[in-house]
Amino acid sequence: MTSESKDEAELMALKRMIAVTKWFISTLKSQYCSRSEALGTEKKPLNPFLGEVFVGKWEKSENVGETILLSEQVSHHPPVTAYYIENESSKTTLQGYNQNKATISTTSINVKQFGHAILTFESLGETYLITLPPLHIEGLITASPFVELEGTSYIQSSNGYIAAIEYSGRGYFSGKKNTFKARVYKDSLKMQDKQNAEVTISGQWSGKSYINKGSTTPTSKQNDDLFYDANEVPAQHLHVKPIEEQHELESRKAWQKVAEAVKKGDFNEIHEEKSLIENAQREQRKREQAAGVKWETRWFDIVDYENRDPTENQNDEFVSLSKLANLSIKNAPSGSLINSKYDTGDAKHWRFNKAKWAQESEIVV
Repeated sequence: MTSESKDEAELMALKRMIAVTKWFISTLKSQYCSRSEALGTEKKPLNPFLGEVFVGKWEKSENVGETILLSEQVSHHPPVTAYYIENESSKTTLQGYNQNKATISTTSINVKQFGHAILTFESLGETYLITLPPLHIEGLITASPFVELEGTSYIQSSNGYIAAIEYSGRGYFSGKKNTFKARVYKDSLKMQDKQNAEVTISGQWSGKSYINKGSTTPTSKQNDDLFYDANEVPAQHLHVKPIEEQHELESRKAWQKVAEAVKKGDFNEIHEEKSLIENAQREQRKREQAAGVKWETRWFDIVDYENRDPTENQNDEFVSLSKLANLSIKNAPSGSLINSKYDTGDAKHWRFNKAKWAQESEIVV
């Protein structure tokens, strides 16, 4: 490879890293602001039950084929949701899982997120490891709660590039809520000095953000390039089967009566319908315990990275990407660094089992 072609390849790899970072930033508003925008405030969601599933698809568009989503509640104590997204036509997949642990202070609820996502572009031979940021819920005193992200999350590419995304709210970088600053580096060693940044992105993940070459923080006042505007991009809604066609374990069918009671504002009915679901789950666990059987997950398996064949770890995307980013493979808060105070415990993570999905006979997308 000539020096010119090598430079061009590195430039394209950087562009892909920036594109993945933009995609990730574009997901934050729908994840953390959707309920507060729809209802005027953040509301407590329904607690999913063990074995609950949610499936759907984004329909074919002019340039992109059909994309499917499969998600399953793989654990109830602690609550863990695993998911798998696939676009077969572009050979692109995203899989991962999420678990939250919350603590309460006098003014806020603080949440550490566990888990990660793995984004794979098979046609490019490229994979990205994505960690999840901590968060807290503010506005409890004023009875107008909203989610604010904090700390740092990372995106590590198999091409070496890494993005470090720092989150803050009012009173830090800009005094605005939902503020972030992301820097993309050639590798994790370069990340030790912010001056090594290839590009710097700054703004609000729920609004506008800007991008600049190098380590200088971009702002709208400097006429820097617009990176992303969360208010200008329309949501691509998921298509879900009619409730009458859904399996009893699918979310909308399972919680249908509770949802109807919520819409009516009938708190007695909400409590009654929720209790029916929760009591049925308790009775099912008792029957399983009495029979000496364990609930079997539907589409996902737990992988123990510490106690499996070492040769499997050598070729594993999660292990190799974690090493590139100097991130722990333990069941630590997402984004914990190696040798940090959180780098303890086992290393068991949820992975999609495609063979199980191929054998699925009761649930269709």
